[in-house]
Amino acid sequence: MLRCLVTGGAGFIGSHLVRHLLRDGWKVTVADDLSAGWLVNVPKSESVVFRLMDLRDQRAVDGVMKNQDAVFHFAAQANIRQSLVDHRSDLDTNVGSMMNILEAMVRNSVHDLVFASTSALYGEATVVPTPENYMPVQTSLYGASKLASEALAQSFVQFAPISLWSFRFSNVIGPFCRRGVIWDFVHKLMADRQSLEILGDGKQSKEYLYVSDCVEGVLAGYHRAKDRVNTFNLAVEENLTADEVAAIVMREMGLDRLELKHTGGKRGWIGDNPVVHLSIEKMKALGWKPKVSPSDAVALTARWTREHLEGPKLERTWPEP
Repeated sequence: MLRCLVTGGAGFIGSHLVRHLLRDGWKVTVADDLSAGWLVNVPKSESVVFRLMDLRDQRAVDGVMKNQDAVFHFAAQANIRQSLVDHRSDLDTNVGSMMNILEAMVRNSVHDLVFASTSALYGEATVVPTPENYMPVQTSLYGASKLASEALAQSFVQFAPISLWSFRFSNVIGPFCRRGVIWDFVHKLMADRQSLEILGDGKQSKEYLYVSDCVEGVLAGYHRAKDRVNTFNLAVEENLTADEVAAIVMREMGLDRLELKHTGGKRGWIGDNPVVHLSIEKMKALGWKPKVSPSDAVALTARWTREHLEGPKLERTWPEP
């Protein structure tokens, strides 16, 4: 039985990945500090071991790396707005943990690293759809930290027996997603059924990738791409504006004819890229393409969010044995 470490496996995308890996017969160790994840997200299975840990602790990372065949690194500080206040959070958490993981892989002879990167590293791209070889100007510390993490991993490949698969996600949504525009809209509409505040001008154009398509894309790329360094975009080929997302969410909640209140400007916040549209030609060449349309993905996510407004009722800490 193959063994893997999934960092951030109690989080949104990571917990879906864990479920897919279990179905594929892997034995999974989940490492998570539960700062953003929830214990209830982790499947209860004899093939899952949970470790409450901080990836900034090199000794802890070394310990959890033993006897693994692959690492799926999905843990991150992903709040772009937080880094406007705490300028070191992305560096310490994202880049620091990547360095610890790479060093632990070398010491424990683990060869496969699958990394959850982001479309945020493309900044405000001038080439659309944006291919993987586009060289960006950074617009957020989060995107910069992901680009730096990819660069670190690529450099380790040059002198260590490591292969890298980096997947640059567009906006991933679906069950267990407890942040982002849909989560925000549903909560605002529950508080006020007469109007809806939309950050920016409502014309921000983004891709919305359903989480099952995202995870299936990660595993397809991992199994089918054989280069030492593999970099792929994961996205859909149709965009939705913020206003269009709002309309779908309102329809799912049985609301219409609401007043839309735009805060103005082409960005919702500093670091928000007004247009994100990625090329997925490389992944399509491997035989992958998304199955769920952006509109259906938004509707399904809004439905799940409406049913889980208060979040899980379980503690964020792992029970004593």
